Amino acid sequence: MPIELNLVPEVRGPLSVHPFVGARDHGVDAFVTDRFGGVGEGPYESLNLGDHVGDEHGTVLENRRRVAAAIGVALDQLLIVRQVHGTSVALADSFDPDEHADAIWGGSAELALAILVADCLPVLLVDSSGDDFAVVHAGWRGLRSGVIANVVSRFTDPRSVHAFIGPSISPEGYQVGPEVAGNFLHIDRAVLADVGDRSRLDLRRVALEQLRVLGVGDENISISTQSTDGGETFFSDRAARPCGRFALVARRAS
Repeated sequence: MPIELNLVPEVRGPLSVHPFVGARDHGVDAFVTDRFGGVGEGPYESLNLGDHVGDEHGTVLENRRRVAAAIGVALDQLLIVRQVHGTSVALADSFDPDEHADAIWGGSAELALAILVADCLPVLLVDSSGDDFAVVHAGWRGLRSGVIANVVSRFTDPRSVHAFIGPSISPEGYQVGPEVAGNFLHIDRAVLADVGDRSRLDLRRVALEQLRVLGVGDENISISTQSTDGGETFFSDRAARPCGRFALVARRAS
């Protein structure tokens, strides 16, 4: 069985962040942000990190600056890409902020990698036998297309990969139609029957089974028990639109 995580908040400056404590054993400082400690207002209150959801540009920059400080880097060392629900992987050492990608790969202690979510899975992958690690944005489209597989294939040995899955929407909160559910019917307990032709989709279950097939052992997989349902602690696109985005942020410890 994978490891269940209850992410405990930790204060860093004005922010409360939720660290993956187990990643520290492999030399990576990583956390997910929540909604609090920022300067945003209205539906973006207060730590929105997405610059594509209608929030004020200066507000988003200040929020990103606070997150960069919390991970120990300058704002221009916090790498965030343009996410498109695809499978492309951006490389930290040749980074382009306008690149379209849904994962970032790196290993330097001088740079922090971040992906943004508001119901989708935030996934951290760490190589326990080397310096490489990656952050991955995985919604149903990315999971269907193989974004996790594309990242895991870059590691030398999947048996040395440790996966940490952060807060996402729960199956109870994620009703989908047959056009979505049909992509995952082959995965045991990933699709649960609901009313009419509607189903409930368990994104975490999908990611777990994909990681297993790729050769990542259950003992190396940690899954947060927290959900984004309701949007009270973490932004949720299902709960409210427009809404902000929270982040998974990771940096190789120096």
